[in-house]
Amino acid sequence: MKVLSAQQIREADAYTITHEPISSVLLMERAAAECAGWMVHTFGEAPPPFYVFCGMGNNGGDGLVIARLLRDQGYNVHAYMVHHSETASPDNLANQPYVQDVQSIYSPADFPLMETTGVVVDAIFGTGLSRPVEGWVASILHKINDGYGRHTIVSIDMPSGLMADSVTGHAACVHANYTLSFQFYKLAFLLPENAVRVGEAVILPIGLHPDFINSVETKYHVVDPRIVKTIYQPRDPFAHKGTYGHALLVAGSYGKMGAAILAARACLRAGVGLLTVHIPQRGYEILQTAVPEAMCETEDQPTAFSAHFHEPFKHHQAPGYATIGVGPGLGTAAATARALEKLLELYHKPMVLDADALNMISEYPFLLQKLPKDSILTPHPKEFERLFGPKEDQFERLELLSAKAVEFQVYILLKGRFSAMACPDGAVYFNPTGNPGMATAGSGDVLTGILTGLLSQGYTPKAALLLGTWLHGLAGDLAADDISEESLIAEDIINYLGQAYLQLRK
Repeated sequence: MKVLSAQQIREADAYTITHEPISSVLLMERAAAECAGWMVHTFGEAPPPFYVFCGMGNNGGDGLVIARLLRDQGYNVHAYMVHHSETASPDNLANQPYVQDVQSIYSPADFPLMETTGVVVDAIFGTGLSRPVEGWVASILHKINDGYGRHTIVSIDMPSGLMADSVTGHAACVHANYTLSFQFYKLAFLLPENAVRVGEAVILPIGLHPDFINSVETKYHVVDPRIVKTIYQPRDPFAHKGTYGHALLVAGSYGKMGAAILAARACLRAGVGLLTVHIPQRGYEILQTAVPEAMCETEDQPTAFSAHFHEPFKHHQAPGYATIGVGPGLGTAAATARALEKLLELYHKPMVLDADALNMISEYPFLLQKLPKDSILTPHPKEFERLFGPKEDQFERLELLSAKAVEFQVYILLKGRFSAMACPDGAVYFNPTGNPGMATAGSGDVLTGILTGLLSQGYTPKAALLLGTWLHGLAGDLAADDISEESLIAEDIINYLGQAYLQLRK
């Protein structure tokens, strides 16, 4: 799914109006009907009162139509017009006569008491907002937020005060429980700083013209089931274990063998044909007992890695690995960093680098120049900052993410809610699966194992990244549905990976 700018969305509306053809008023009716239908489905046949706050633009016009449609179905609806402008948009004016008893708000003193707990519908500002909300209108947004927790707040298209394509900062903004948006995610929805403002984003189809959607260009995308279904490669009935590759995981150190175990189990569950795990001597019995399906190589050093690790690669005695995953629980000793440097010099296929591999690269930045083309880096925000430096806001961080992927010709996965995946061509994909329960120790090690397993099977680095991240989040969602977000641990993600595959195949 493409993520369009506010200007592109306006162009999509205009193209649809011209080429469907349909009037702008009827397109507004269509969008509002989708919102009203969602509210009827969500809040049931006998919900508490609806308090609909409308602005003077087209977003307010959506609100007016929603108020009318809900009243037509017998709901108790209170409608308000926030007069933030001297004039209303033409489509807003066209709908005003059809909604009776609309109370006007010209100042905070006019704000209603709303004694009964209900559903607050925020339709004051939409994607047309280009500057922070100030003055008495900002006070109205704060008053809406005062009811957060007592009322359910549903924003239409955008939480009022939030700007789609630029920094909102600390400006006044509605904090919604749900944001009902039309056809596309807005970029602002996908950034962690806006989570408290957006709540749960619900994308509603309103029939924007497919010719425009297919032709418009954007660097931002959201991974959806349609994309992953085109990536997924069903198993060949005549395949054998060699068909799905031999992967190497370089992981573990004293006190951190659990990371190696989680990555290995996830790699196997992702479908790798053969797996070798390279670990320090002290972890041999642990790994062989915990992951009997994996082969095990041990380092000469008892607790960490040394420069001797690269010896098998010198004369290509062991280049048969389809891919290598490096980093989980590895440690950052100087000898380990030297071993990583040698490995990067001698192995030229795409690799997966996570955790301590990234920490060593941030300590020795020249290693970035040695990364094999199309490798996958999976930093969390702090690791990303150590690698590439801090930025003032999430928009700047996204630009930096994209630029560094292009500069080093690698894939960079910035982990988090809506993990952002930058490609060597500058495109950025956001992953929608996953939940807060996955913010737990070892979750990243599991992801490293999944990505390594997919790369080993012959998926391209881009396909492995998009599919693997989506499966990782979906497995976490399935686990949370069964055992709760609070109780979820990294091993649960591995255990539910099979169910995620089954859901993908449906």
